[in-house]
Amino acid sequence: MLLLPNVWDVGSARIVEESGFPAVATTSAGIAFSLGYPDGEKIPKEEMFAAVARIASAVGVPVTADVEAGYGNRPEDAAETARAVIDAGAVGMNLEDASGDSGHPLVELTLQLEKIRALWQEAARLNVPIVLNARTDVYLLQVGDPKKRYDEALGRLSAFRDAGADCVFVPGLRDAATIGRLVADLHCPLNILGGPGSPSVPELRKLGVARVSLGSGPMRASLGLLRRLAEEVKSAGTYAAMDGAPSHAEINALMNSNRKTEA
Repeated sequence: MLLLPNVWDVGSARIVEESGFPAVATTSAGIAFSLGYPDGEKIPKEEMFAAVARIASAVGVPVTADVEAGYGNRPEDAAETARAVIDAGAVGMNLEDASGDSGHPLVELTLQLEKIRALWQEAARLNVPIVLNARTDVYLLQVGDPKKRYDEALGRLSAFRDAGADCVFVPGLRDAATIGRLVADLHCPLNILGGPGSPSVPELRKLGVARVSLGSGPMRASLGLLRRLAEEVKSAGTYAAMDGAPSHAEINALMNSNRKTEA
């Protein structure tokens, strides 16, 4: 199983790499939040790719980039996004099917498949075997009749798989029995979003899940710690919330051990 505590800047990426993880995944929401934008393709794509490039240049492990819905509604936009991801130094990407339209919350399936094929063609042209994690937001956005949600998710994920996705991703799904059923029906690697309310990593491993990512959870948890710290300093005048923080020297050394920028 591939475990990915998602990162949003160089510091978080170096911490995850130092902790022994074999790859680093970015969180689009976390990057957007850190730069002052809301989630949902509100960040200029150039800023997103620049953040990915800084992260990729700072670690010695493969990087997969969360690029939301690909920053455009055309297959050509998906191809351009794939090229930008590769130019940034990443070798994997998430592509979601959320449309941003509350009336039609998911990108029309035919168009989504055209986008997947277009990004594959661009990666092949550049001779970079990029890993595509194709995501559906059927469960996350609670699309349609709950009784039909499983079939909708399975149909979309199967189509993504057949169009060339290496892995498929269904955030918002937390029920263990449904996860196990999806693993059995898909016959391809499945990514589950971990977090409060989700099955544990050992449980997901038993169910056959291939990849567990944490999305914006780590970044938001860090902000939660900062909120608790601020409240403690303001109300009690004490500093217990900072217990366990890496020392200044430790973080400084971590930044100085940046392998790629030294090379």
